[in-house]
Amino acid sequence: MEKKIALVTGSNRGIGFEACRQLAKNGFKVIFTCRNEQKGMEACNFLIASGLDIVFHRLDVTSPEEIDNISQMIKKEFGRLDVLVNNAGVYLDKELELLSLNPEIVRNTMEVNLIGPLRLCQTFIPLMLEKGYGRVVNISSTMGSLNEMVGRSGAYRMSKTAMNSLTRILADEVDGSPVKVNAMCPGWVRTDMGGPMAPLSPLKATKTLLWLATLPEDGPNGGYFRNNKPLPW
Repeated sequence: MEKKIALVTGSNRGIGFEACRQLAKNGFKVIFTCRNEQKGMEACNFLIASGLDIVFHRLDVTSPEEIDNISQMIKKEFGRLDVLVNNAGVYLDKELELLSLNPEIVRNTMEVNLIGPLRLCQTFIPLMLEKGYGRVVNISSTMGSLNEMVGRSGAYRMSKTAMNSLTRILADEVDGSPVKVNAMCPGWVRTDMGGPMAPLSPLKATKTLLWLATLPEDGPNGGYFRNNKPLPW
Protein backbone atom coordinates (compact mmCIF):
# COMPACT_ATOMS: atom_id res chain seq x y z
CA MET A 1 0.00 0.00 0.00
CA GLU A 2 1.29 3.45 -0.93
CA LYS A 3 2.37 5.54 2.02
CA LYS A 4 0.22 8.46 3.10
CA ILE A 5 1.86 11.89 2.99
CA ALA A 6 1.83 14.11 6.08
CA LEU A 7 3.04 17.69 6.51
CA VAL A 8 3.90 18.98 10.00
CA THR A 9 4.67 22.64 10.69
CA GLY A 10 7.03 23.75 13.45
CA SER A 11 8.81 20.41 13.32
CA ASN A 12 12.28 21.20 14.63
CA ARG A 13 11.44 20.70 18.32
CA GLY A 14 8.86 19.72 20.88
CA ILE A 15 5.49 18.40 19.77
CA GLY A 16 6.19 18.97 16.08
CA PHE A 17 9.41 16.97 16.21
CA GLU A 18 7.75 14.10 18.05
CA ALA A 19 4.77 14.22 15.70
CA CYS A 20 7.10 13.70 12.74
CA ARG A 21 8.75 10.76 14.46
CA GLN A 22 5.48 9.07 15.43
CA LEU A 23 3.82 9.60 12.06
CA ALA A 24 6.87 8.17 10.27
CA LYS A 25 6.97 5.22 12.66
CA ASN A 26 3.35 4.56 11.77
CA GLY A 27 3.97 4.35 8.06
CA PHE A 28 3.72 7.93 6.83
CA LYS A 29 6.10 9.75 4.57
CA VAL A 30 6.55 12.97 6.54
CA ILE A 31 7.36 16.44 5.27
CA PHE A 32 9.26 18.03 8.14
CA THR A 33 8.98 21.84 8.05
CA CYS A 34 10.13 24.86 10.03
CA ARG A 35 11.36 28.38 9.29
CA ASN A 36 14.92 27.95 10.62
CA GLU A 37 16.60 25.94 7.89
CA GLN A 38 19.78 25.05 9.81
CA LYS A 39 18.00 23.86 12.94
CA GLY A 40 15.40 22.11 10.84
CA MET A 41 17.93 20.21 8.78
CA GLU A 42 19.83 19.12 11.90
CA ALA A 43 16.67 17.86 13.61
CA CYS A 44 15.36 16.22 10.45
CA ASN A 45 18.66 14.44 9.77
CA PHE A 46 18.57 13.02 13.29
CA LEU A 47 15.26 11.32 12.48
CA ILE A 48 16.38 10.24 9.02
CA ALA A 49 19.46 8.60 10.58
CA SER A 50 17.13 6.35 12.57
CA GLY A 51 15.66 5.01 9.34
CA LEU A 52 12.49 7.09 9.15
CA ASP A 53 10.98 8.26 5.86
CA ILE A 54 11.16 12.02 6.39
CA VAL A 55 12.12 14.92 4.13
CA PHE A 56 12.89 18.51 5.11
CA HIS A 57 11.40 21.60 3.52
CA ARG A 58 11.75 25.14 4.81
CA LEU A 59 8.41 26.74 5.64
CA ASP A 60 7.65 29.99 7.40
CA VAL A 61 3.87 29.82 7.84
CA THR A 62 3.63 33.62 7.70
CA SER A 63 4.99 33.65 4.14
CA PRO A 64 2.43 33.16 1.35
CA GLU A 65 5.34 32.64 -1.07
CA GLU A 66 6.79 29.78 0.97
CA ILE A 67 3.37 28.18 1.34
CA ASP A 68 2.95 28.37 -2.43
CA ASN A 69 6.44 26.88 -2.93
CA ILE A 70 5.76 23.89 -0.70
CA SER A 71 2.34 23.41 -2.32
CA GLN A 72 3.94 23.25 -5.76
CA MET A 73 6.58 20.81 -4.47
CA ILE A 74 3.97 18.52 -2.92
CA LYS A 75 1.81 18.51 -6.04
CA LYS A 76 4.83 17.76 -8.24
CA GLU A 77 6.47 15.12 -6.01
CA PHE A 78 3.44 13.37 -4.51
CA GLY A 79 0.29 14.63 -6.20
CA ARG A 80 -1.56 14.82 -2.91
CA LEU A 81 -1.39 15.62 0.81
CA ASP A 82 -3.18 13.25 3.17
CA VAL A 83 -2.51 14.84 6.57
CA LEU A 84 -1.84 18.45 7.58
CA VAL A 85 -0.71 19.13 11.15
CA ASN A 86 -0.86 22.84 12.02
CA ASN A 87 1.57 22.81 14.93
CA ALA A 88 3.76 25.91 14.45
CA GLY A 89 2.99 28.56 17.03
CA VAL A 90 4.36 31.38 19.17
CA TYR A 91 3.69 32.49 22.74
CA LEU A 92 4.97 36.07 22.88
CA ASP A 93 2.99 37.47 25.80
CA LYS A 94 3.38 34.94 28.60
CA GLU A 95 1.60 36.26 31.72
CA LEU A 96 1.41 39.81 30.31
CA GLU A 97 -1.76 41.85 30.82
CA LEU A 98 -3.80 42.56 27.72
CA LEU A 99 -4.63 46.10 28.85
CA SER A 100 -1.00 47.19 28.45
CA LEU A 101 0.06 44.82 25.67
CA ASN A 102 1.52 46.27 22.46
CA PRO A 103 -1.02 45.47 19.72
CA GLU A 104 1.87 44.45 17.45
CA ILE A 105 2.40 41.43 19.70
CA VAL A 106 -1.23 40.49 19.13
CA ARG A 107 -0.79 40.99 15.38
CA ASN A 108 2.38 38.88 15.24
CA THR A 109 0.81 36.13 17.34
CA MET A 110 -2.25 35.96 15.11
CA GLU A 111 -0.10 35.89 11.98
CA VAL A 112 1.65 32.70 13.12
CA ASN A 113 -1.03 31.00 15.19
CA LEU A 114 -4.08 31.74 13.03
CA ILE A 115 -3.37 33.24 9.60
CA GLY A 116 -0.63 30.70 8.83
CA PRO A 117 -2.88 27.70 9.54
CA LEU A 118 -5.70 29.35 7.61
CA ARG A 119 -3.51 29.80 4.54
CA LEU A 120 -2.31 26.21 4.76
CA CYS A 121 -5.88 24.94 5.04
CA GLN A 122 -6.94 27.08 2.09
CA THR A 123 -4.03 25.63 0.13
CA PHE A 124 -4.32 21.94 0.97
CA ILE A 125 -7.95 21.18 1.86
CA PRO A 126 -9.05 21.72 -1.78
CA LEU A 127 -6.38 19.23 -2.83
CA MET A 128 -7.62 16.77 -0.20
CA LEU A 129 -11.17 17.17 -1.46
CA GLU A 130 -10.01 16.63 -5.02
CA LYS A 131 -8.16 13.43 -4.06
CA GLY A 132 -10.95 12.12 -1.83
CA TYR A 133 -9.12 11.94 1.50
CA GLY A 134 -7.70 14.25 4.15
CA ARG A 135 -7.10 14.77 7.85
CA VAL A 136 -6.32 18.19 9.36
CA VAL A 137 -5.08 18.39 12.94
CA ASN A 138 -4.96 21.87 14.49
CA ILE A 139 -2.87 22.17 17.65
CA SER A 140 -4.83 24.35 20.05
CA SER A 141 -4.82 24.84 23.83
CA THR A 142 -7.28 25.02 26.69
CA MET A 143 -5.91 28.53 27.19
CA GLY A 144 -8.15 29.37 24.23
CA SER A 145 -11.22 27.70 25.70
CA LEU A 146 -13.97 30.19 26.52
CA ASN A 147 -15.07 27.75 29.19
CA GLU A 148 -11.81 28.38 31.09
CA MET A 149 -10.94 31.92 29.94
CA VAL A 150 -9.13 34.18 32.42
CA GLY A 151 -6.80 37.17 32.20
CA ARG A 152 -3.18 37.57 31.03
CA SER A 153 -1.51 36.00 27.98
CA GLY A 154 -4.33 37.51 25.96
CA ALA A 155 -2.69 37.39 22.54
CA TYR A 156 -1.94 33.70 22.83
CA ARG A 157 -5.36 32.94 24.32
CA MET A 158 -7.20 34.81 21.57
CA SER A 159 -5.15 33.10 18.87
CA LYS A 160 -6.12 29.68 20.18
CA THR A 161 -9.78 30.67 20.54
CA ALA A 162 -9.58 31.74 16.90
CA MET A 163 -7.91 28.42 16.00
CA ASN A 164 -10.87 26.62 17.56
CA SER A 165 -13.27 28.75 15.51
CA LEU A 166 -11.25 28.04 12.37
CA THR A 167 -11.57 24.33 13.09
CA ARG A 168 -15.34 24.44 13.52
CA ILE A 169 -15.91 26.60 10.44
CA LEU A 170 -13.76 24.52 8.12
CA ALA A 171 -15.15 21.26 9.52
CA ASP A 172 -18.66 22.45 8.67
CA GLU A 173 -17.58 23.51 5.18
CA VAL A 174 -16.18 20.03 4.43
CA ASP A 175 -18.86 18.11 6.31
CA GLY A 176 -20.04 15.07 4.37
CA SER A 177 -16.76 14.83 2.46
CA PRO A 178 -13.83 12.43 3.06
CA VAL A 179 -11.93 15.27 4.80
CA LYS A 180 -11.96 15.74 8.56
CA VAL A 181 -10.80 18.84 10.45
CA ASN A 182 -10.25 18.61 14.21
CA ALA A 183 -8.44 20.48 16.97
CA MET A 184 -6.59 19.16 19.99
CA CYS A 185 -4.98 20.37 23.18
CA PRO A 186 -1.77 18.46 23.90
CA GLY A 187 -1.79 19.49 27.57
CA TRP A 188 1.10 21.00 29.50
CA VAL A 189 4.11 19.51 27.74
CA ARG A 190 7.87 19.64 28.41
CA THR A 191 8.88 21.81 25.45
CA ASP A 192 10.59 25.16 25.04
CA MET A 193 7.15 26.73 25.31
CA GLY A 194 5.86 24.57 28.16
CA GLY A 195 9.05 24.60 30.21
CA PRO A 196 10.93 21.85 32.08
CA MET A 197 8.36 21.56 34.91
CA ALA A 198 5.54 20.43 32.62
CA PRO A 199 4.23 16.96 33.51
CA LEU A 200 3.79 15.55 30.00
CA SER A 201 6.39 14.29 27.56
CA PRO A 202 6.07 15.17 23.86
CA LEU A 203 5.52 11.47 23.17
CA LYS A 204 2.44 11.33 25.38
CA ALA A 205 1.19 14.61 23.94
CA THR A 206 1.27 13.25 20.39
CA LYS A 207 -0.98 10.26 21.05
CA THR A 208 -4.12 12.28 20.36
CA LEU A 209 -2.44 13.84 17.33
CA LEU A 210 -1.68 10.43 15.84
CA TRP A 211 -5.27 9.30 16.51
CA LEU A 212 -6.71 12.36 14.73
CA ALA A 213 -4.27 11.96 11.83
CA THR A 214 -5.42 8.38 11.25
CA LEU A 215 -9.17 8.65 11.87
CA PRO A 216 -11.37 6.15 10.07
CA GLU A 217 -14.19 7.23 7.76
CA ASP A 218 -16.66 7.29 10.65
CA GLY A 219 -14.35 9.29 12.93
CA PRO A 220 -15.22 12.73 14.33
CA ASN A 221 -15.15 15.96 12.36
CA GLY A 222 -15.09 19.42 13.95
CA GLY A 223 -14.13 18.19 17.42
CA TYR A 224 -11.77 19.43 20.12
CA PHE A 225 -9.88 16.71 22.00
CA ARG A 226 -7.29 15.83 24.61
CA ASN A 227 -6.35 12.24 25.44
CA ASN A 228 -8.76 11.19 22.66
CA LYS A 229 -11.68 12.67 24.64
CA PRO A 230 -13.76 15.75 23.79
CA LEU A 231 -13.00 19.06 25.48
CA PRO A 232 -15.40 21.99 26.04
CA TRP A 233 -14.87 24.84 23.60
